[in-house]
Amino acid sequence: MKIRSMTGFGRSEFVSDRFRVSVEMKAVNHRYLDLSVKMPRRLNPYEAQIRSLIKELGVERGKVDLYIQAEDFSEGGSVVRYRADLAANYAELYRRMTEDLDLDDDLKPSTIAHMPDVFTLEQTEMDEEELWQVTEGVIREATARFVSAREAEGARLCADLFGKLDGLKGLAAQVEARQPEILSAYEARLTGKMKEMLAGSQVDESRIATEVAVFADKICTDEETVRLKSHIEAVRQALTAGGPIGRKLDFLAQEMNREANTILSKANDLISADIGIGMKTEIEKIREQIQNIE
Repeated sequence: MKIRSMTGFGRSEFVSDRFRVSVEMKAVNHRYLDLSVKMPRRLNPYEAQIRSLIKELGVERGKVDLYIQAEDFSEGGSVVRYRADLAANYAELYRRMTEDLDLDDDLKPSTIAHMPDVFTLEQTEMDEEELWQVTEGVIREATARFVSAREAEGARLCADLFGKLDGLKGLAAQVEARQPEILSAYEARLTGKMKEMLAGSQVDESRIATEVAVFADKICTDEETVRLKSHIEAVRQALTAGGPIGRKLDFLAQEMNREANTILSKANDLISADIGIGMKTEIEKIREQIQNIE
């Protein structure tokens, strides 16, 4: 299943000689699915079905606005009907009356037109069931386009996240490479200070080794970098698997940030601190992108 962005747009419409039905969908980020439906009152009985249909078609998160419009082409939703059979019957009776009563035949169309029911005004609005059948099909097509737009944006997000994960993994490698250098520098400083304090006397190598071991334990970030790289790999696997993984990725981003905070707190020099800040900055960028994923 493909990665989907939570932002998207889809539109579809159906047009016949009698009516037009159009559907538009648009969405922005939201923690859950917040679906707002605006539609003609005649469709109100189908609102529950519309909401179920949207979920059935794969929309699981986002603030989604759904707009449904239905328009009758006949003015006022009505049309004038001409009853030709009834008009012919009136004309026949009219002529028979003139013959029976020996009257002048002055029959005109206007005379027949004024007879009852020759012209009738009939409502042409679709009934609710017909309207729903048409609308359901339009909703399905609009939603398919909406989902397709989300998937296209999701592919771009995925590519960007893979790049940011590579950068974060590189920073973790820098932290690991920095550890031996920090320890070596610390040991050299400690040895120099002890020699200075002892004024040429024999330096206790075991004491130095003990102090270096204590310092190494204090600044060691092996566990943090291992867990951080594990979280990075978990995000990669989730992105590759696809589907509605936004919440899972958000949790993993929080865990990565926790490890970065610990690494930064153990930073002992400016270079390590800069790397730690760089990690937090990169993780924040990752979190911002994750917020856009369904």
